[in-house]
Amino acid sequence: MVYVFKTSISSQMKAKTLNKHLEEIKEIEQWNFDLEDCDNILRIVADKLDTTNIINLLTSFGFDCKELD
Repeated sequence: MVYVFKTSISSQMKAKTLNKHLEEIKEIEQWNFDLEDCDNILRIVADKLDTTNIINLLTSFGFDCKELD
């Protein structure tokens, strides 16, 4: 399943600050940022994911994050 999040991450440098933390979440198979999209999209591939954990992670670093349908 692909989970899609709208974020306030606006640069690759800011996205890199999350790499280590996303790698530590064992449920995540893949992730990528689409910073050319107006919503600065974070896509995560996982069979099952607690999206609240992702939102809380980004929020703890000062970023806005909202799951999109």
